[in-house]
Amino acid sequence: MIHLEIKKELFGSSGAMELLVNLQIQEGDFVALSGKSGSGKTTFLRILAGLEKSQSLIDIGGHVWQNQKTFLPPQKREIGFVFQDFALFPNMSVKENLLFVNNDEKLAEKLLEITELSELQERFPAFLSGGQKQRVSLCRALMNRPKLLLLDEPLSALDVQMREKLQNEILMLHKEFHTTTIMVSHDPSEIYRLAKRVIVLNQGKITDDGSPKDVLLKTSGSQKFSFEGEILDIQKVDVIYVAIIAIGQQIVEIVISSLEAQNLKRGQIVRVSTKAFMPTLS
Repeated sequence: MIHLEIKKELFGSSGAMELLVNLQIQEGDFVALSGKSGSGKTTFLRILAGLEKSQSLIDIGGHVWQNQKTFLPPQKREIGFVFQDFALFPNMSVKENLLFVNNDEKLAEKLLEITELSELQERFPAFLSGGQKQRVSLCRALMNRPKLLLLDEPLSALDVQMREKLQNEILMLHKEFHTTTIMVSHDPSEIYRLAKRVIVLNQGKITDDGSPKDVLLKTSGSQKFSFEGEILDIQKVDVIYVAIIAIGQQIVEIVISSLEAQNLKRGQIVRVSTKAFMPTLS
């Protein structure tokens, strides 16, 4: 069992706030950390990694990493950390990046095989795509068989197809190594696909905690579908008005009334809802 009592004073976009999170996490779980920007998610990961000082208790399976008397430095904590910006050594090949962490040829070859990087093991980071770099970063984080794998929005800079591919590989590696994983993500589909438990932070406090289905599928009223998007344009087509809206990676056209056309503006964030009971899937 992992026992966390995280406490730290922060200064966010809304001013001073206190990060105050008490959690029990089963070892081997995959936990997603969600919430608005500035709610303390990345700081939470950095505290677990020992990269930020705080007034916290961190007990990993009976081993105290931090309390009032103890503070293990990052290199002595059994963690793997995957950043958004890859953080690879540019003067080392793919395989050398892995072996720098742990000189275990067999493990490196296994990770490279799982992530389909074996043929690229002699390449340097400058000659890799963004998805390939992130796979190397993920493999490197697992080279020490960490007790805790921390993922800070690792796939947010990638295109949709590559994200889905790497999500499958993350899930495969998680099942293979049984590593307790905590991932920061803003992508509901990513959270639903990967996580067993979702924790939502707001202003440094937990506001929701449950399964992806319970947390992500909460709706208000009788709406069956509800999405947020940005208005890119409003056009008049014959006698009707059409709003062009970006929802995630998709661009959709929504018919709106003349009154809505007058009140809505480009750049506005809107919620698109429908009460359709028989949606068409194709």
